[in-house]
Amino acid sequence: MNRPAQSLLALSLAALPMLSFASSHREAPFVGGLPRLDGTDFYLFDSYEPGRSGYVTLIANYIPFENPAGGPNFYPLDPDAVYAINVDNSGSGYAAISFQFRFSTMTKNLAVQAGNQSVAIPLINDGPVDTTGKALNVQQSYTLTVFRRDHGAFEGSPATNVTTGNTTFYKPVDDIGKKSIPDYASYANNFIYDVMIPGCPKPGRVFVGQRKDGFVANLGDLFDLVNTNPVGPRDAEPNTLSNFNVTSIALEVPATCLTNGRDPVIGAWTTSYLPHRLSMPTRWDSRGQPLSSHDSDEQDYVEVSRLGMPLVNEVVIGLPDKDRWNSSVPAGDAQFLEYVTNPSLPVLLNALFGNAALVPATPRNDLVAVFLTGIKGINQPVNVHPAEMLRLNTAIAPTRAAAQNDLGVLGGDKAGFPNGRRPVDDVVTITLRAAEGALCGVAGSCGSETSDPNHGAPYTDGTRAAGPDAASEVVTGAVNPLDTYLDAFPYLYTPRPGSPNGPNGIATTPPSSTTVPY
Repeated sequence: MNRPAQSLLALSLAALPMLSFASSHREAPFVGGLPRLDGTDFYLFDSYEPGRSGYVTLIANYIPFENPAGGPNFYPLDPDAVYAINVDNSGSGYAAISFQFRFSTMTKNLAVQAGNQSVAIPLINDGPVDTTGKALNVQQSYTLTVFRRDHGAFEGSPATNVTTGNTTFYKPVDDIGKKSIPDYASYANNFIYDVMIPGCPKPGRVFVGQRKDGFVANLGDLFDLVNTNPVGPRDAEPNTLSNFNVTSIALEVPATCLTNGRDPVIGAWTTSYLPHRLSMPTRWDSRGQPLSSHDSDEQDYVEVSRLGMPLVNEVVIGLPDKDRWNSSVPAGDAQFLEYVTNPSLPVLLNALFGNAALVPATPRNDLVAVFLTGIKGINQPVNVHPAEMLRLNTAIAPTRAAAQNDLGVLGGDKAGFPNGRRPVDDVVTITLRAAEGALCGVAGSCGSETSDPNHGAPYTDGTRAAGPDAASEVVTGAVNPLDTYLDAFPYLYTPRPGSPNGPNGIATTPPSSTTVPY
């Protein structure tokens, strides 16, 4: 049995919610030094690509702040690691399914004749790159193993390429630049595979590769004591991440393969693992107690990153507990309770901007519903036990791209965050408003209050995406037309190229369509 799956899938039920208001980029001291293991964003939504009704898309992003010009080695995933996307389909807090990815790196040691010597080149390619990979000096492949719970045990089976029957898939090289790869969008599309997923009646799709970072946030100002106007326009500030890339692990799976047949609601989160010989020196058990050295043989791998709802660790968990959170399982979340039952964010915003009316009373049952159990009538499982993860009601029809409201449920679009999370959903603004009490008396009470019209100020970080796809983008204020998405799998936009990319590495050419981006 694969040990990461064993430890992951043996989760207990005592998880508690974490309040968040952004996405997870370099959020903890230990994983900050391991960007290839650092989960930055996780998306979960009913596929809205035309002709893909009945499918669910899950996207886990890794490696924050990828500079497009960051050669010569660029951004491979870690061949020592295990990357997992985990699904709970019973509301129990346990994962019933775990999609686990392992990567291999092939180095060809391409050389040139320098005088009378054959000398290895220092670059990732020695000529223009095509799908044959002949010009690539380094190439990554991966396998996908699907673990399912069967009468208490977890057994894994490999996913296979529908066309070839092979169990090995390939990752496109990162977007080196237009001289190396003139049409990166077309090149990368060749690495979208139809995949037969064990236990599924029809194929899904898989893609692993570089994408433009889809997260939109005014990160610098947020971390500088919210150095912006929180009640200003939603389009007044530039997106800090407009010109960075990430690496995506994207799956599209038939919804019937994820649900249990009785309840349409699923929960999901992503994790990454390292062999314990390479991981942090201190580990904790599910109760939050340090493991002694003799316990290190209990499992072959150690969890080093975890992400369900966006940015739990980055802005909520206190500095002494950040590494502990990333190495913990939901069963141990009770140790972080003080960060949730009395959330600090509304108090901090009051201290910064002087609006005491926007500090809802505790306990925050509204946030328990949003982040912990799901909201009744939207995405709460029939039988739910508290656990921090993204939850999606697969029975709520997806909203077509052009009609999506980036405020999700708060904007009247029940197919959006916190019912799952789509790329366009403005999770920063949504959660800022929820933190200030927008859902008091709607999702649940705030302290003894059942409703308070003074709560729920229209707070924002001042940034938003241009739209769910290039065909329906709206460019106003400081909105960057590059901050848009595809209307088809893998949904996140084609990455920014290493060259040409404008002065100081800032891209200057906007996309012309969804089919011919960079």
